[in-house]
Amino acid sequence: MDNKLTENCILEQENKLYSAIKDGNITALDELLHDDLLFILPSGETITKEQDLDTYRDGALKVDELLPEVEKLNIIGDMAVITLIIKLIGKFNGVPFEAGFRYIRFWKKFGEGIKVVGGSGRAI
Repeated sequence: MDNKLTENCILEQENKLYSAIKDGNITALDELLHDDLLFILPSGETITKEQDLDTYRDGALKVDELLPEVEKLNIIGDMAVITLIIKLIGKFNGVPFEAGFRYIRFWKKFGEGIKVVGGSGRAI
């Protein structure tokens, strides 16, 4: 793997993440998220990778549509910081929702690939 991150690398990873979320693909999500991931939900709660994966395993979150709009993407050495607005349509615990969120995500390059190490989402 090349030592330099590029915008295209990160955008490819983002697209893989969107697909995994929409498909509820636990295997792909497991590969994209770092084991020590920390993420702050719109509620303010901090969750780990396992807690995030459990949301998909138990079927609590089903995303039918995910419409991203990248705001900024900064490459900083072996890390990338991306901010984006995402419109989500789906169901949470069986209750339909349609909402917009602003996200920040931190991607880091490791020997085994580029993984999300942290982030946060906020309803807008």
